[in-house]
Amino acid sequence: MDLGLKGLKAVVTGGTKGIGRAIVQTLAKEGADVAFCARNVEEVASTAKEFSAYGVKALGKVVDIADAAALTAWVEEAGKALGGIDIVVANVSALAIPATEENWSLGFQVDMMGTVRLVTAAMPYLEQSKHASIVTISSVSGREIDFASGPYGAFKAAIIHYTQGLAYHLAGKQIRANSVSPGNTYFTGGVWDQIEQGNPALFKEALGMNPTGRMGTPQEMANAVTFLASPAASFVTGTNLVVDGALTKGVQF
Repeated sequence: MDLGLKGLKAVVTGGTKGIGRAIVQTLAKEGADVAFCARNVEEVASTAKEFSAYGVKALGKVVDIADAAALTAWVEEAGKALGGIDIVVANVSALAIPATEENWSLGFQVDMMGTVRLVTAAMPYLEQSKHASIVTISSVSGREIDFASGPYGAFKAAIIHYTQGLAYHLAGKQIRANSVSPGNTYFTGGVWDQIEQGNPALFKEALGMNPTGRMGTPQEMANAVTFLASPAASFVTGTNLVVDGALTKGVQF
């Protein structure tokens, strides 16, 4: 299937590791120009160089998503450098799990407001696009009460609500908005890799809850994001796509 992504312009937050990196790479492979941000200078530079080999623009920038002014300035810079913005992917999370006052504040600034500010900054470009699409990254922790039911789960749930609100209010402008809720996703250096090393009992418990007998991969999550972002999903808006290998048991109607 041709997803129709060739020549489109995308911005992705958090593009050097895990799911975010897989999203940037998959969009680039499909022929989209991509601007992404992260916080590590070396990783940003190496990722941009690697993905430019696909024959597209792959523009990396060091940005702290919690810095409202820096985030807004980056989106404007990316829009000008790419010659427009068709796709916005809000991927960054603070992974603020323990329910401390600091984590509630951090989760709000990074997960929630990082998403809102990204979309707001990109909106003038999206309004000019013929294939405008917003994809936010939520989590199964936004659907069910689990070990991450503090700041992380609360803001992931809020992101779904926010995204579906966008879908409704922007439908008349032909701007689509969807969210993807990944299940447990394993990659080297990721949170589940760290849990496997530091808390093997929790890792074993989490792995045992998934009827597939394994965790997902960043590529599997990126495939879902890329489809929703693409013109191939032109009549899909306001949905939350759960990609979890049947981990969650709540029925979606």
